[in-house]
Amino acid sequence: MLSSWKRFSEGTKRILIVLGVFLLLVMLTVAGALTPLSSEDADALNRELENMQQDVRDMDVLSSTVAIFKNNFFINAIMFVPIAGSFFGTYVLYNTGLMIGAQSTVNGISPLYVLFFLFFFPFTWMEFIAYSIALSQGAWLTWRIIQHKGKSELKRTLILIGACAAILLAAALIESIIILSLV
Repeated sequence: MLSSWKRFSEGTKRILIVLGVFLLLVMLTVAGALTPLSSEDADALNRELENMQQDVRDMDVLSSTVAIFKNNFFINAIMFVPIAGSFFGTYVLYNTGLMIGAQSTVNGISPLYVLFFLFFFPFTWMEFIAYSIALSQGAWLTWRIIQHKGKSELKRTLILIGACAAILLAAALIESIIILSLV
């Protein structure tokens, strides 16, 4: 298998790693959503989530887009950090699953149904793609630093940070429009 991997171009390897990380992040989110919670913990997490959702619903499209973007971009930027970003990113996606699981539990809906439903919206795909790019690039940057080629990888990292920012801004706008249209 290693000999097959070596035959791929660097670009192909990068795409495959992003896809693998994407699947890993989805699995982490599912694991979080399926984590059993006490009714007290589920209620507390659900109240926290409802408060955040209400804050967004109380804003106009521009304000909610900026708020969602700032939150998601901050998370995404940390994910680019070598080594620490991987731990942070996996924690955030697992915790996202916990929040989904809590809300599902309180509302008597299967968390898998809610997750499946969320993937009907483009902003979900866009956010997971941006997070996958960030975590993948953090791994590449780590590898290049180990090889003493970190400086050359830094330029690609900055370009990908910009690309993720664009993806997350578009995702935040779409999410804001959808949220505010449901009010």
